Amino acid sequence: MNTEGNQIAVALDGIGKRFPGVIANHDVSLTVRRGTIHAIVGENGAGKSTLMNTLYGMHQPDAGTITVNGNVQHFKSPSDAIAAGIGMVHQHFMLADNFTVLENIILGAEPTHLGVLSKGVARQRITEIATASGTHVDLDAPVSQLGVGQRQRVEILKVLYRGARILILDEPTAVLVPQEVDELFATLRHLVDDGATIIFISHKLDEVLAVSDEITVIRDGTTVVTVLPRDVDRAKLGELMVGAELPSPAGRESEVGAAVRLQLTALTVDAPGQRKILDDVSFTVHESEIVGIAGVEGNGQFELCEAILGLTPITSGTVEIGDHDVTQSSTRERKQAGVSYIPFDRHREGLMLTSQLWENTLLGREDDARFMRGPLINTAEAHRDCTEIIERFDVLTPSEVVPAFALSGGNQQKLLVGRELSNRPKILLAAHPTRGVDIGAQAAIWAELRKARDAGLAVLLISADLDELIGLSDRILVMYDGKITATLDPAEATPKMLGTFMTGGKQEVA
Repeated sequence: MNTEGNQIAVALDGIGKRFPGVIANHDVSLTVRRGTIHAIVGENGAGKSTLMNTLYGMHQPDAGTITVNGNVQHFKSPSDAIAAGIGMVHQHFMLADNFTVLENIILGAEPTHLGVLSKGVARQRITEIATASGTHVDLDAPVSQLGVGQRQRVEILKVLYRGARILILDEPTAVLVPQEVDELFATLRHLVDDGATIIFISHKLDEVLAVSDEITVIRDGTTVVTVLPRDVDRAKLGELMVGAELPSPAGRESEVGAAVRLQLTALTVDAPGQRKILDDVSFTVHESEIVGIAGVEGNGQFELCEAILGLTPITSGTVEIGDHDVTQSSTRERKQAGVSYIPFDRHREGLMLTSQLWENTLLGREDDARFMRGPLINTAEAHRDCTEIIERFDVLTPSEVVPAFALSGGNQQKLLVGRELSNRPKILLAAHPTRGVDIGAQAAIWAELRKARDAGLAVLLISADLDELIGLSDRILVMYDGKITATLDPAEATPKMLGTFMTGGKQEVA
């Protein structure tokens, strides 16, 4: 007969973790039952990721105990956690694009016989795991050719291959369309039915309520309460997180201006030896207009932004900013013409993680006259500007001189959005502007985007949050396989409808 003790997969008791100038966790207690899906929710900077990184051995706690399957553990590294049956799928996937799916799964854990790699043994074992977990993907496909949903399956197979029975997922639905979310949740249920335990961090409260068995709320670095989904609704859960009513992206009617700020005509970008990445893309963005781009990642959105910025050479077509053809202009000239960019990946493209916050808010604006004192940088003005951004966007930080890596992901995003809007741009390319931020920060960013739009800003909004696209956009364009395949009125669009277009279900223009 099972006892309560051996039904517990993970027990965290009194966990504390400090970083210089920051108390990330204090007196955190959490109990996760075996064979369940346990969600962790909270605002940015609440300590969710730090807690999970501590459980995964990436940090060592300053206080408290970690118990896994009844055994007290002292993890010194992720290798120790993996050996105890814990695996973690990070929000930013860690895959080698030039390797196949099979090669990515076994990388670092290759089976050998007499010093020779046994791919056949690995293939058989992975196939068995994929069948048991309902996580199917072509093992011979190069990862570079996979969509985001399939990449996530590869990450899940990686941790299962290493023997994980406790899986930690950080924002697992952040970039998935509704149909892919359904597939992921079916996989998670398949796993728990087989005895696995799932812990996941999410800001999407509707999804948390739909799939979780239990939900723990973390606020200001400590646990507040653990609830059952049947005992709360979205509004109540939001109040537990932030103590306020949940925001909505839907806003008042806007008046689109007449002037064209951005015009693309027959824009085409070829990939060497492959299909076209962008195929005859044409559209305009007017002043005081937000044009949303809906599409599963990997269908040309990233290359579209890079082509507009001049970072990717185009095969044919034109890019016009205002009345000027900038097709042959440099990236610097385009930015001087008024283009700002909130990039897809804040770590790789947007921030210098080891540099101080004021240096990050100065990044890309070094030649702005406001920050120059003769040939030198006016550091006093750069510090003052950074402090203004921190206050305006409610970035949680002790000061502007801490390194960017010391901030939570959501606070890094708020700093990045603040920097780009502070440029006073004419055109903003906003790629996932609220990815990884909590519901309170979402509301602040939405308000700033609307305010800038009403003041004349033209916004090209790319987002995996379909409610955000519908609520903020004046028009929605759907991208599929490098083409614009539909133009939708946000007043008539639904997330399910967008998901159908985004996965190639319909190709006519609405």
